Amino acid sequence: WFRALALGVSFLKCLLIPAYYSTDFEVHRNWLAITHSLPLSQWYYEATSEWTLDYPPFFAWFEYALSHIAKYFDPQMLVVENLNYTSRATIFFQRLSVILTDTLFIYAVHECCRCVNGKRAAKDILEKPTFILAVLLLWNFGLLIVDHIHFQYNGFLSGLMLLSVARLCQKRYLEGALLFAVLLHFKHIYIYVAPAYGIYLLRSYCFTANNADGSLKWRSFSFLHVTLLGLIVCLVSALSLGPFLVLGQLPQVISRLFPFKRGLCHAYWAPNFWALYNAVDKALTILGLKCNFLDSTKIPKASMTGGLVQEFQHTVLPSVTPLATLICTFIAILPSVFCLWFKPQGPRGFLQCLVLCALSSFMFGWHVHEKAILLAILPLSLLSIQRAKDAGIYLILATTGHFSLFPLLFTPPELPIKILLMLLFTVYSFSSLKSLFRREKPLLNWIETIYLIQLVPLEIFCEIIFPLTPWKRHFPFVPLLLTSVYCALGITYAWLKLYISVLTERTSVRQKAE
Repeated sequence: WFRALALGVSFLKCLLIPAYYSTDFEVHRNWLAITHSLPLSQWYYEATSEWTLDYPPFFAWFEYALSHIAKYFDPQMLVVENLNYTSRATIFFQRLSVILTDTLFIYAVHECCRCVNGKRAAKDILEKPTFILAVLLLWNFGLLIVDHIHFQYNGFLSGLMLLSVARLCQKRYLEGALLFAVLLHFKHIYIYVAPAYGIYLLRSYCFTANNADGSLKWRSFSFLHVTLLGLIVCLVSALSLGPFLVLGQLPQVISRLFPFKRGLCHAYWAPNFWALYNAVDKALTILGLKCNFLDSTKIPKASMTGGLVQEFQHTVLPSVTPLATLICTFIAILPSVFCLWFKPQGPRGFLQCLVLCALSSFMFGWHVHEKAILLAILPLSLLSIQRAKDAGIYLILATTGHFSLFPLLFTPPELPIKILLMLLFTVYSFSSLKSLFRREKPLLNWIETIYLIQLVPLEIFCEIIFPLTPWKRHFPFVPLLLTSVYCALGITYAWLKLYISVLTERTSVRQKAE
């Protein structure tokens, strides 16, 4: 059945090849051209296109490897000066590269399914936890539309992350650490979940035993294990950054990876705390203007564009700096890391910390992209089949997070595709998890259910009613604002609910007690 699921989703991906693609398609085509046509010393300096190379070196080498296959499809796509170049061969190659590299994701899902506790045996294959998990991951709605319509390589990168998670669950700690170190040098956004990996490896691998009560046995500390982990990190970093260090270009690479000159929010506000913060500021601004508390001539122009520009100056509330977001993120992550250290729950505790680190960084990070919600949804899938409490949180987060991706596909032909795929995945998620935990209390309470149902009228308003109103010409950002703010409420609620669950949970796992 696993092969059937994998082949089925692969065929679906092939059917999406002619679909709309975003500017990310040109981004990756440009990176193919840069890495193929220019020497290594110019990769992170090339600026012919506005879409400069801003991923870590391993991803640049990944594009370099792909470019040597791309030249057999259409050599013109590898010319740096050919900005916004498209051809049938180019489209086919780039779409195919995403589909084929998803093979790693499929293998990672297979390994994750092997880690699932088989206590919940089921006669019907459709009710097996491993089957449900495989569908939730392989057929994940967010990955399908972001990678195979919008265009990115999140499946390949998520495959590396899930494979590292699987290896840690299998107690193959060095392999898990190696895979995560490699992943960090493919895409640096995963640094947000690095605290979960660091603390878990330190607690479970560097300390080799616990006391009978679950507390740490300090004498069990292994210098050999710490040295091995350090060697892995250093060797991977040297392999990735070493050539640029020799060229004296490390500061240039780092400046590309962390462009803090961008604004607090992306062009379309990610549904996080800052979306709510922006909305409150905008509401206070409108109220202040009506009550004559504010002077309209002194209001920064960018603050009234609905977040459609990268630079955003708040009018009433204090403007937010990169340092402020870093502090907020650190504070938000800290309790989950403490729980992982002081209340060890084995692999499940690690997954909980991983999800909370991902969600906390999504909630409070600087210039967060809406697609980053997948960083939390995918690992939460592994928790959702283990306990009813986690299944309920997953349904809220996945439904709200996936809905927040709708504005990425704004062209009419993709409207029925995204709605149908979202409905199919959401209905399956609810029905399968409900059947898995049918002997326990309902997964959602009535307030949560009403909140999720309201996504339907919200979509009808944004896609059908609003375009017919005169507001569309004067306030084109309203659908984006409504979607972002409404989804931010659900994601914030899921984050808080998961945190409360983790903080109030009692330690029940005694690992390596001696």
